[in-house]
Amino acid sequence: MKKNKFYVTTPIYYVTAAPHLGSLYSTLLADVSARYHQLAGQDVFFLTGTDEHGQKIAQAAEKAGKQPQEFVDGFIPSYQEMWKRYNIAYSKFIRTTDQEHIVGVQQWLQRLIDQGDVYKDFYKGFYCTPCETFVTEKDQDKQGADVMCPSCGRATTEVSEECYFFKLSAYQDKLLQFFEQHPDFITPKERLQEVISFVKEGLKDLSISRKTITWGIPFPGDNTHVTYVWADALNNYLTGIGYGTNEASLHTWWPADLQILGKDIVRFHAIYWPAFLMASGLKLPKKLLVHGWIKVDDRKMSKSLGNAVDPKQLANNYGVDEIRYYLTRKMAITQDSEFRISDIEQSINSELANDLGNLLNRCSTLALKNNLSMIEPPKQWSDKSKVLHQECITMIQESRKLVEQGYLYRAVNRIWEYINKANAYFHEQEPWKQARSNQDEFAETIAATVYSLHSIGAMLWPVMPTKMELMLSSLGFEWHKSDDMFVHLQKSAWTVSCTIKKIETLFQKIEITKESNVEETKVEQKIEEKKESYLQFEDFLKVDMRVGTITACDEIEGSDKLLKMQVDFGDLGQRQILAGIKKSFTPDDLVGTQGIFVVNLKPRKMMGIPSEGMMLVASDAQGLQRMIPAGDITPGSKVG
Repeated sequence: MKKNKFYVTTPIYYVTAAPHLGSLYSTLLADVSARYHQLAGQDVFFLTGTDEHGQKIAQAAEKAGKQPQEFVDGFIPSYQEMWKRYNIAYSKFIRTTDQEHIVGVQQWLQRLIDQGDVYKDFYKGFYCTPCETFVTEKDQDKQGADVMCPSCGRATTEVSEECYFFKLSAYQDKLLQFFEQHPDFITPKERLQEVISFVKEGLKDLSISRKTITWGIPFPGDNTHVTYVWADALNNYLTGIGYGTNEASLHTWWPADLQILGKDIVRFHAIYWPAFLMASGLKLPKKLLVHGWIKVDDRKMSKSLGNAVDPKQLANNYGVDEIRYYLTRKMAITQDSEFRISDIEQSINSELANDLGNLLNRCSTLALKNNLSMIEPPKQWSDKSKVLHQECITMIQESRKLVEQGYLYRAVNRIWEYINKANAYFHEQEPWKQARSNQDEFAETIAATVYSLHSIGAMLWPVMPTKMELMLSSLGFEWHKSDDMFVHLQKSAWTVSCTIKKIETLFQKIEITKESNVEETKVEQKIEEKKESYLQFEDFLKVDMRVGTITACDEIEGSDKLLKMQVDFGDLGQRQILAGIKKSFTPDDLVGTQGIFVVNLKPRKMMGIPSEGMMLVASDAQGLQRMIPAGDITPGSKVG
């Protein structure tokens, strides 16, 4: 195995239609992860591709009047072009119709046959063609005479046929032992507990061939069977790096360091796949990153459900890096996330344009206006600048740790906390006054801000590569990835000289159409007369109150009451919450502090801006007072 390497994979995508936003999300997470590890000076191999065999493909091809191979060939350019459009820098695009994949799968199967892990028997049960899934007895959901698929909710078909089986049951104890010894195998940890519970209920041997279909990899030694989808598709992670064709490459990259997938296929990757590898005498992946679904109108986004969002149109409307940012930061991997156009627009205007773009613009404009283009560190930093520098180092360390854990959205949140601190430093120093009164102090404030932006740009490069390279270039930093950029940023980023220049606006604001619905735009808080009433205990239990850390806070244009907060709830993810507290608190009062929030209220809009919770406050003679925990509490901790 190669040292200082990083091997990351995406699930391979079923080619019955062009890629949608859900496909992009998984692939983007892999790309961002790969880029972060490139920053660490590691050699990276990033594998993605397409799953092109199975009954569903054959049926879709027949309906289109094409042969299966011709049918799947027609979709490949749409994937490759979309990934290019979004700057997805994969190392290899594998197709399960590739000859090297077919050879590798057949060699793998023959090994299992020879060692007695595969046998022929008869299968009778229910099968979901759209999901390519045999529905186990314990998963069956009956609606009348139909047995429904637990994944997609469609009616299944009863099948009865001869199959080859893999002895999955023989690996039950080994799997449980592995999970016990590797508690961080799956991020988030809750998914691992679901897997362990499933395995403990007992594993049955797994059908790995089909006799009633012909579109697939011929089963070795029996051409009347084709290899069933999971025995075919999962092995792309091995064949894509040389299994069966290039043992040196396989030895270099395996085991995978990170495998990214959606929660709907976690069972296959966390049970079948490790068992396959154990049977093959190969090491297991180091980590599975299992993300939730992107939902539209509270339903999972899916091509088959007809609610898929076109990433190409989003890129045209809002920009590639803007969508990369939105998906990486706003879609929490720990839960399902609702996709909203309004959230994209608010993210661009409030966070990208205001928080980051405006800081760059104010700093560079002020510096150049005062004939300061050459930036150099002062002989002695002031105490406030030293604090900002140390906070920068801490941000780099903590963000990197979150990336390694798989929590990319939290890593970006952590970077944004520092952006807010850099803004606060710039505002507090008032360099527009320093320029008239003290040139040395002015030069120091500009230098500290430029060095902060340098670290911010490097740390956000994996998320927004094009925009951050542009920003770094405007600050006079030639973009090149050092042996370990993280080390460089911590040790010497605040010691270099650079020349800044003015650029066009980094992020253009989006015109937002405010909704006119009276109930949504009404923001006045009313204090009702005290009414004596009783609440049933069962009703109280329905209220979910959590501790949250406020990572960002902005005023809302046109409102004299509302503040918009980004609140980190730990494993529950990041949420946007609006509160009518502007007359009592400023954004600077709130950022970095904790509060108590109700998190299971139905989302609503105020002034057309969505709010996903409620902050708890109290009112007394002195005005509004925030309800806060007594000490520093882990974000997401339950109250009650």
